[in-house]
Amino acid sequence: MTKINIVLLEPEIPQNTGNIARTCAATGAVLHLIEPLGFKIDDAKLKRAGLDYWHYLDIRYYKNLDDFYEKNPGALPYMFSTKAPLCYTEVEYPEDAYIMFGKETRGLPEDLLNANLERCVRIPMLDDRRSLNLSNSVAIAVYEVLRQRGFDGMKMAGYLK
Repeated sequence: MTKINIVLLEPEIPQNTGNIARTCAATGAVLHLIEPLGFKIDDAKLKRAGLDYWHYLDIRYYKNLDDFYEKNPGALPYMFSTKAPLCYTEVEYPEDAYIMFGKETRGLPEDLLNANLERCVRIPMLDDRRSLNLSNSVAIAVYEVLRQRGFDGMKMAGYLK
C-alpha cells in the first residue's frame, strides 16, 4: 500500500491536530508536523482528540519548511488553500502523495502558494464563507486520495447484514 503524507505547516490548535492524528492512524497516513507548533506535543487536548490511536501513528517533526524538504527530497505537496484556483477532485494524486495544509488562522503563505500554483487546490464552498475546519479539510483530502486508489487496504464492510 502506498502512503499518504499529511503535512501541517505550523498548526495552532491542539484539538485539530489530535483529530488529524486520529484520521492518519485510521487510514495509515503519515503525519508531518512543521514547527513552530501552537501547542506542546504532550498537550492534554491533543492527546484526548487523538484518543487511544497514538500507537498506530507514524508522526514526524520538522524545525521548519526547509527541514521538511531536506528530509523529504522529491516531495511535491498538493497545497490546500481557499485561494487556490483548482478543485481538489480535479487532481490525480501520485502514489506517495503529500497533502499540505497551513495554520488555522492564515493558511499557507501566499509566496509558497504562488511558487507552486500547479499544485494548489481548494475544497469548494459558498463564496461568502471563509474556510472549513482544518481537521475536516484533511479528512476530505485523505478520503479523496483513498477513493482514487479504490480504498486499497481499507476495510470496506462492517458486520451488519
